Amino acid sequence: MSEQSPTPQDPGQPYGQQPYQPQNPQPPYGQQPYGQQPYAQQPYAQQPYGVQPQYSTGYAPQYGAPTRPNNSMAVVALVAGICGFTVVPFIGSIVAVITGHMARKQIRQTGEGGDGMAVAGLVMGWIVIALTVLGTIAFFLILALAASTSSGTGY
Repeated sequence: MSEQSPTPQDPGQPYGQQPYQPQNPQPPYGQQPYGQQPYAQQPYAQQPYGVQPQYSTGYAPQYGAPTRPNNSMAVVALVAGICGFTVVPFIGSIVAVITGHMARKQIRQTGEGGDGMAVAGLVMGWIVIALTVLGTIAFFLILALAASTSSGTGY
């Protein structure tokens, strides 16, 4: 009488169940089984800088909503308005006001973007010009007031 010995069980497995064996075991990374060839990879075509590749559908991929180009005078107005507040107060503000008006006129004619930048440059320019004019008037009033009080004593 031949007696079959039971197969050793994993202590974590319930009695009568075999441990999990995958149906199609994969070889370790980087090794290919016999008879199966690796896929040939196609090299990517190198395009010159700034040239978009041609697609079979004829359309370039779009990554978002199309945007209008900004008017360059609007950018100048915004930068000049910022400079009018910081680096060159009066000159930068005059440049911001002039270029801001020119930019808004060009934007209305061409339909470009950047109207907000032009308006921001205009507002900053006018604020600094107004503060400069008010400051100059206040300076001369204080100077005149000081001169009138010191000359009226007669000593």
